[in-house]
Amino acid sequence: MKSMRRLGLVLAVIIMAVLFMSSSMTYQQQTSIPFLQKYLVSKPFESLINQIDFHYGDLWVSVNNGGYFKVIEFFIRKFAHFSTYFLLGAGLFIGLEKKIRNKFITASVVFIFAALYAASDEFHQMLTGGRTPMIQDVILDSFGALCAIIIIIIIEKIRLRLLKR
Repeated sequence: MKSMRRLGLVLAVIIMAVLFMSSSMTYQQQTSIPFLQKYLVSKPFESLINQIDFHYGDLWVSVNNGGYFKVIEFFIRKFAHFSTYFLLGAGLFIGLEKKIRNKFITASVVFIFAALYAASDEFHQMLTGGRTPMIQDVILDSFGALCAIIIIIIIEKIRLRLLKR
């Protein structure tokens, strides 16, 4: 079990390093549009994607505004935000749970840390040219960490109930 905690903390540190490096890169350095144009030539689900039209912060997400590949890239980027902070929250929660010994305090500490790290990551993006820091991304990132915390707590409760039987 100690190795699981250590693994969780190592995962969290790796995620934080990857996030730091990623927010150091300009949009042009990390855009996936050329890759998408090469491998999604047939534009799968184009009729469905053409119907997407909404605002995300200051961005207008639609095929009419940015094109098919820009919409696909938007969803890939937002999934990356959510999933990396999901892993960060999971790693920190697993790593700190037994040290703090109170699930509510552990969950609170991990959530606050993830939200503050997300805010600092957006600030770092602001210092990087060609990036658009957004409060909506901080909220999305924080929600990713919160989802991981909640899922781990639920799984642990289910596991404890099954062990009692």
